[in-house]
Amino acid sequence: MQPTALITGASRGLGLALARALARRGYALVIDARDPSSLHQAADDLAQGTAVTAIAGDVADESHRRALVAAVERLGGVDVVVHNASLLGPSPQPSLDEYPLDVFERVYAVNVFAPLRLTQLVLPHLRPGARVLSITSDAAVEPYEGWGGYGSSKAALEHWTRIFGAEHPELHVYVVDPGDMRTQMHQDAFPGEDISDRPPAEASVPGLLALIRGDLSSGRYVARTLATGEAA
Repeated sequence: MQPTALITGASRGLGLALARALARRGYALVIDARDPSSLHQAADDLAQGTAVTAIAGDVADESHRRALVAAVERLGGVDVVVHNASLLGPSPQPSLDEYPLDVFERVYAVNVFAPLRLTQLVLPHLRPGARVLSITSDAAVEPYEGWGGYGSSKAALEHWTRIFGAEHPELHVYVVDPGDMRTQMHQDAFPGEDISDRPPAEASVPGLLALIRGDLSSGRYVARTLATGEAA
């Protein structure tokens, strides 16, 4: 049976780079992003090498999550789930004493609650030995000034993911820090700064492939420290 991967936030950056790598390795893909135009452009590119189901929408929306799971079900299950969709929040990042709570809730809705709910919904469709990856950040463990919203949401994402792994030893459940990357989100996080010295998203893909295609124990990993022979 053809392996299948569900990747959220796959229209650009790390999500798209990983989708391309998996497409080259024969995976069927279910991908999403908020912007329909960029998503379908990515899907057209990916479809040159594999079957792609692209569903535009917001992972914080229950109907959208159910549409993703329905697509997985039509494919007969899923081997890899990558929670990559993420919301930075305001930029520049406000201090916690000034952080609007409605925006704080929105960041948590996308970064914490949405991937947990999607995991709950997709659980019956995970094939034996499936991989679940939550993409995190060093802001989840380092108390950077001004990063209270995004950083704390990633900390919460990390902890529920690792608890889920403890509760499901039959699965491979990973928290993965891809490191700094030259992506639009990183540019948004540092408006006006030159981030051209940072590696492209493709530099983190071999580490993700080591988790997806290897046999490492569930836990937290930094992608670019993983020894791997996989090319992006």
